[in-house]
Amino acid sequence: MRSFTYERAASPAEAAAAAARQAKAKFIAGGTNLLDLMKLEIETPGHLIDVNGLNLDTIEPTPEGGLRIGALVRNTDLAADPRIRRDYGVLSRALLAGASGQLRNRATTAGNLLQRTRCPYFYDTAQPCNKRKPGSGCSAIGGFSRHLAVMGTSEACIATNPSDMAVAMRVLDAAIETVKPDGAARTIPIAEFHRLPGETPHVENALEQGELITAVTLPKPAGGRHIYRKVRDRASYAFALVSVAAVIGRHGEGRFAVGGIAPKPWRMQAAEAELPRGAKAASAALLAGAKTTHDNAFKLSLVERTLGAVLHEARG
Repeated sequence: MRSFTYERAASPAEAAAAAARQAKAKFIAGGTNLLDLMKLEIETPGHLIDVNGLNLDTIEPTPEGGLRIGALVRNTDLAADPRIRRDYGVLSRALLAGASGQLRNRATTAGNLLQRTRCPYFYDTAQPCNKRKPGSGCSAIGGFSRHLAVMGTSEACIATNPSDMAVAMRVLDAAIETVKPDGAARTIPIAEFHRLPGETPHVENALEQGELITAVTLPKPAGGRHIYRKVRDRASYAFALVSVAAVIGRHGEGRFAVGGIAPKPWRMQAAEAELPRGAKAASAALLAGAKTTHDNAFKLSLVERTLGAVLHEARG
């Protein structure tokens, strides 16, 4: 076991400043992903900063008519909140489709956004992985890639983002609030939060060294049917092969984002403009330029069929 130091932060700004002072510091809250990675020695932080006592576990209305979700709100509590169930049903459904009840009781809003890929080569420390060790190569390219990405990939990485919650947050146009080590606050649109791999797949999001997520804000509720459909290998405790989060109006218009196919929740306005024409047109626009492998080419038709099922459900 690798040794590390530990402290409890007294405020968000103090936590951010402490993380900036130490290059290998990590924040810990629920620990549902970080502790697993530490046991496998994929993550080897030298210092852990416990943020559980920072009073970031409330859900409050915003002046604009939306909701502000604290970074430490547990997934179970967020999914069960009456306001989320009533006005942001796609988010509640996405959360309940993820992990298990026990994990949802511990997992936090910020931690869900920050969870790392479940690519099998990332988890196998005997295999080269550019996310784990930059410049070592990508074993997934040319390897077993059934669960991996068909959009947004690069020559350095074809891993997918595993989050269900993030796909729903993307379709809702959420924004992530943070505090920097100098105490300054900023807001990051979720469309800009997760990064594509390019030549630096180990850089997975827009956060700076030491920057701490404090909340996620949702805009005023959008009308229409809220639907989340997840296709996976077994009925529970499995990551998505393909998932679709959608808010669909009565005439088939609306917005949607797809999970399980890219390093970030995948959404395109050009595809949404095709929704009234049906799933085939919308999925063709969404998947233009897809790069598939022999193992995962089936995802193209699976996206179309899953989106078709969502549109069918939206029509009642």
